[in-house]
Amino acid sequence: MTRPEIRPFDGIRILDFTRFFAGPFGTYQFALQGADVVKIEPLEGEDNRRAQLSEEWVERNMAPAFMSINANKRSLTLDLKKPQAQEIVKRLARDADVVWENFRPGVMDRFGLGYDALTEINPRLIYCAVSGFGHTGPERAKAAFDGKIQAMSGIMSITGEPEGGPMRAGFAACDMIGGMMGAFAVSAALHQRARTGKGQFVDVAMLDSTLNFLAQHVTEYTVAGFVQRQYGNLSVTRKVTADRFRCGDGYIVLAILLEKQFVNLMKSLGREDTLSDPRFKDWPARTENAGALRDVIEGAMRDGDPETWETRLTEADVPCATVKSIDEIVAHPQVAERGLLQEVDSPFGPLRLVGPGFRLTHGSGGIDTPPPLVGEHTEAILAEAGYGSDDISRWRAEGVIS
Repeated sequence: MTRPEIRPFDGIRILDFTRFFAGPFGTYQFALQGADVVKIEPLEGEDNRRAQLSEEWVERNMAPAFMSINANKRSLTLDLKKPQAQEIVKRLARDADVVWENFRPGVMDRFGLGYDALTEINPRLIYCAVSGFGHTGPERAKAAFDGKIQAMSGIMSITGEPEGGPMRAGFAACDMIGGMMGAFAVSAALHQRARTGKGQFVDVAMLDSTLNFLAQHVTEYTVAGFVQRQYGNLSVTRKVTADRFRCGDGYIVLAILLEKQFVNLMKSLGREDTLSDPRFKDWPARTENAGALRDVIEGAMRDGDPETWETRLTEADVPCATVKSIDEIVAHPQVAERGLLQEVDSPFGPLRLVGPGFRLTHGSGGIDTPPPLVGEHTEAILAEAGYGSDDISRWRAEGVIS
């Protein structure tokens, strides 16, 4: 893909020590927007390269979970336990804009590569640390993965059907939230540095980030004493017409929040009589008689299929959607028109990967290079740092690099 204009983070270099999802998802946002993201991995590559799904891709050290958030990055392998590797990092840090890691607090310090050590070399450095609980507080030293944060944050307590017990979201929600919060935090720090000339420590906690996304539910409790519970598929607005409904042999989700939409729904269902029914005269009455209203809606949609009803209701300006699977939404014309899935050549053939979630008028981001092989750019990156071929050969023999 040809870059027609300068992208937002062209010229920014990031030393990326992150692994799994919360860190790499954040650095991926920068890689898509032009930053030179140097992914520093163990000699065998990061663990997410071997996330179980397809044996063929695991054997290649290129599991889909890894590929999904590592395009446009360059891979440098280093054994950080070795002093030579630590010195290499310090040299690279001299010209870096950002160091980004998601170890437990203290791990990078044990390598001699923590914030204090690296900012002594480069005072303009922005050091982003993503962890479960941040670098302060009683939980700071504890390990955290997505499921743990989903459980602790309250997400699981409000997800699912009441009779089914707490349920986690169907994707690594807290990891991705932490990664995106990290991307925003580093963007803010870069903007601030442009005005002050100073680098800084950026402390991103997955728990904090998730509660920030749960602001509505937290505030409903802190202000009004209301504790959200499991409402199944009911909208956060708790309007009974914003829910999942049985439709023919499947389901449809309605998102009816306005009076005009309710009127259009009843007309489309052929149930204009309900508009004069006192049980459904306003939103409080509809909530009180939610079961009866559900019977009206599902009774009218008993015949037909969800797709036909979606077309009919959409034409009447009634917000709704059938429940689509991942393979169905990937094939949707809207996704194609937006160019969200981008194709890039790789040693294994063409790959379709998810690109940026937004567009810019000038210099919009995109996928230019495939996810890197383990250590694919080691020699090039070390050469850029001023190391010669003799150094590189010696370190390979000593197990400093692979």
